[in-house]
Amino acid sequence: MNIHEYQAKALLREYGAPVSDGRVVTKAEEAKTAAGELDGPLWVVKAQIHAGGRGKGSFKEADAGEKGGVRLAKSVEEAAEEAKKMLGRTLVTHQTGPAGKQVNRIYFEDGSDISRELYLALLVDRQTSRISFVCSTEGGMDIEEVAASTPEKILSFDVDPATGYQPFHGRRVAFTLGLEGQAMKQCVKLMGILYKAFVEKDMEQLEINPLIVTEAGDLKVLDAKVGFDGNALYRHQDIASLRDETEEDSKELQASKYDLNYIALEGEIGCMVNGAGLAMATMDIIKLKGAEPANFLDVGGGATKEKVTEAFKIITSDKNVKGILVNIFGGIMRCDVIAEGVIAAVKEVGLQVPLVVRLEGTNVEKGREIINQSGLDVIAASDLNDAAEKIVKAVKG
Repeated sequence: MNIHEYQAKALLREYGAPVSDGRVVTKAEEAKTAAGELDGPLWVVKAQIHAGGRGKGSFKEADAGEKGGVRLAKSVEEAAEEAKKMLGRTLVTHQTGPAGKQVNRIYFEDGSDISRELYLALLVDRQTSRISFVCSTEGGMDIEEVAASTPEKILSFDVDPATGYQPFHGRRVAFTLGLEGQAMKQCVKLMGILYKAFVEKDMEQLEINPLIVTEAGDLKVLDAKVGFDGNALYRHQDIASLRDETEEDSKELQASKYDLNYIALEGEIGCMVNGAGLAMATMDIIKLKGAEPANFLDVGGGATKEKVTEAFKIITSDKNVKGILVNIFGGIMRCDVIAEGVIAAVKEVGLQVPLVVRLEGTNVEKGREIINQSGLDVIAASDLNDAAEKIVKAVKG
C-alpha cells in the first residue's frame, strides 16, 4: 500500500526526521488559509498523487508554458492560486502513463535553501531477504537513469538483521554522499531513524529524492515516497487508515475485498487462473500466441463459488477485454467449484465476449459436465496450448 508525500513526511516527523512544515488541502477555498499558516517567504505547492516525476509532469489540456505538478510561489495569494489551478485536473508523468492521475490533494510546504541534492532509499532486497540502503550523490534525478548512465555513483548495501542498524552504516552512507562535519553526524542519526521506521511500520520502500543539504549545512528530507507491505497492515491500523482508494485501480480495489490477487494490465484477453505460477505461464503463452493479457488474476487454492463469480465480474468490467481464458488446474481447488462460479457469473452479468475454459485435475469430469450442460456458448480446450490458441483466434479472428 502506498501513501501520499504529506502522509509519509508526517510519519517520518513522528520518528524525528527533519522535514519542512507543511499543510494539505482538498478544496480550493481552503488554499489561502492553509498557505497563510506557513511563514514563507517561499512556498512550495505540490500535487499529491501516487506517482513520481510530478515536477516534470504536465496537466492534460494545459495552457502553453504551464508548470508541472510542483510549483514555487512567493506569496500566500500566489500559492493559493497555483493550488486552485491544479486541484481537480489530471497530471500526467512518466510513471502514471498517458491516462494520468487526478489531483485531489495539494500540499503546501515551506521553501528550503538547497546547497546539494542527494538520493537515498531503503528497500527490501529480494535476493538477500534483508533491508538495503541505496544512496547516490545524484539526487533529484530518476535513479533508473543514474543506474543506466553512471552506476558507479550508486552505493547499495544491506543490513544484517542479527545486528540491525549500526552507526557505521550511517557513516558509510555519509562518506558516499561526501558529507562532513555536522551533516555527517546528522546522517548517522537520520539513517537510524529511517531504519527504525522502516522495520517498525513494515515498509517495503522508503525513498527520499532528494535528501538535501541546506545552505546552513543541515540535512533535510525534501521529498518522501513510502510503500508498505499489504500483508502486514493488520498490525498497523494507523497506517491502513491512510489508504487513499481514489489512487487505486477500482478493479484491483474490488478484488482485494474478496481476497483475490488481481493486477490490471493493458491487453485484451482476461485471465482467470488458480496459482500464481500458472497465472504467469498463462500470461506468457498468450503473449507467445500473439496477444496481450488484460490482467493477472489468481483466485487462489481455496476459492469459493462466490469468489469465482466476483472474479469473473471484475474481468468483464474491464472495457479492454475482448475475450476471456479460464485456466484451472485443480489440486486443492476443485474444477466443479470453478465451473459453478463461471456459470453463475455469466448468468448474472452476461457473456459479450468469447470464453475459453480449460479444466484439469480434481473433479475435472464433473466440472466439464457442468460447463457442457449449462447451455452457454463456451469454447472447451484440452490443454493450455490449445486454450491459448483458441482464445487468441477467437479475439483476433
